[in-house]
Amino acid sequence: MTANATAPLNILVIDDETNVRRVLSMALEMDGHRTVGVGTVADALGENARQSFDLAFVDLRLGVDDGLDLIPGLLAAAPWIKVIVITAYASIDTAVEAMRRGASDYIPKPFTPAQIRLAVSKVFALRVLEQKLATLQEDLGRARPETDFSGTEPAMQRAVALARQAAESEATILLCGENGTGKTVLARAIHTWSRRADKPMGVVSCPGFSAELLESELFGHVKGAFTGAVHDNPGRVSLCEGGTLLLDEIGDLPLPLQPKLLRFLQDREYERVGDPRTLRADVRILAATNVNLEAAVREGRFREDLFYRLNVIPILVPPLRERPADIVPLAERLLAFFARSNHRSLPGFTDEARTLLTRYAWPGNVRELSNAVERAVILSRSDRIGPEGLGLAGPAGEPATKIGDPVPIDRIEELHIRRVLASAKSLQEAAEILGIDQATLWRRRKQYGL
Repeated sequence: MTANATAPLNILVIDDETNVRRVLSMALEMDGHRTVGVGTVADALGENARQSFDLAFVDLRLGVDDGLDLIPGLLAAAPWIKVIVITAYASIDTAVEAMRRGASDYIPKPFTPAQIRLAVSKVFALRVLEQKLATLQEDLGRARPETDFSGTEPAMQRAVALARQAAESEATILLCGENGTGKTVLARAIHTWSRRADKPMGVVSCPGFSAELLESELFGHVKGAFTGAVHDNPGRVSLCEGGTLLLDEIGDLPLPLQPKLLRFLQDREYERVGDPRTLRADVRILAATNVNLEAAVREGRFREDLFYRLNVIPILVPPLRERPADIVPLAERLLAFFARSNHRSLPGFTDEARTLLTRYAWPGNVRELSNAVERAVILSRSDRIGPEGLGLAGPAGEPATKIGDPVPIDRIEELHIRRVLASAKSLQEAAEILGIDQATLWRRRKQYGL
């Protein structure tokens, strides 16, 4: 294995012999990996709690301590970590016991550099497979044709081209645009196009939590930090080590939490709730917003220094109504997808439906289009989908359903929330108009796919 055969791993070397630690660390670092060496069980557990490791080399005998007893503790704090046991007292019994306790490999001393490289390459391959599997499972759950960025409208082409270019850097990217335009989809694409593609990506929706719970969701907490904290939570920052974290609807980030995020953006340092220890993480931050952050700064709802930290590369994702040439092709891809998913044979839209698709204002953008097409596929009783199947009205572009129509009350609620979101300047303003708090609005949006 050469230095560029795998991406760098964070490796913890645990051996009570100083020379062994030094030689093993040097060999690993020559291959491009990052290492931390310790000689005791206590130091090993401390380092494993302070930062994220992909792999740990554990000596079987650590002074008066047994290295086998350390393995469950490492895995309890970091379930993803791979453990390789190294020992001068190799036996079949200890090898079996090491595997039983969670080790992934076992190397007898004295070992050669080639043995170490082979063991590390196996761990790297396993980590990549695990991360690809997790990503695939997420993709299967949210698969939609709107991930296709092949639109012909210049505004969308410019946004995608800038996103591809910026993805290659480590810069913070701020995705701006209305609800439903595909900001989260584009953020996932940026991660896929980046050098961090083989590492995890997480998404945190800022309006979905109170300030206290959002801090815990981001940075984690220790057991007993607050009522209900019955176990340690590493936090999304830790879980995304080496990868990317999207902060969705960053404009709703509570003011008390903003300086903590600013500190992390500047220094990559943070503390878990209830834990005084300072931790570090290598995580790229992307942010998305549907509000004007400059206006929020002027109104005192958003820190100016945080805004400038986030606004390194702003990308505006255009609303669907400003992409008229993309609407029908996107609707046709959605139709093919949902027809296949629902085992239907639907060749396309009528001419009247195509006209309506183009003239409708789409206040809910791509998300609303997706919902309309999916509903039409499920409910259609004809070969082609006509305008009546889309649940939309004619040139005025107003939803066909009106108060008093024989429809469930949640349909009326959905339409009202959709219209308010389309006209309000921010989620906070929309919640105030609707007479509900932002957390309730967030749940309603999730319920209706808004």
